[in-house]
Amino acid sequence: MSKAQFGVVGLGVMGRNLALNVESRGYTVAVYNRTESKTKELLEGEGIGRSVLGAYSYDAFVELLERPRRILVMVKAGPAVDAVIEDLKPLLDEGD
Repeated sequence: MSKAQFGVVGLGVMGRNLALNVESRGYTVAVYNRTESKTKELLEGEGIGRSVLGAYSYDAFVELLERPRRILVMVKAGPAVDAVIEDLKPLLDEGD
């Protein structure tokens, strides 16, 4: 399986549309949402036949990304962003 060049955490309206927009420009995109049904909905809906890879854990999400990993966090500002960063940091390497 090929790796994704770009990752999006958070599949609300903006995150979902951004992931699809990036994919439409020729990139493979990895997506993750803490609510698994949002990820599944994208993969089984607009993501069918597209270069969108879904993950249901941060570990799996990070493994889908080529290095250096490029991740856009599209979650509600404040503590939620801090929590995502804290959860992802141990899984990333210097330069990601």
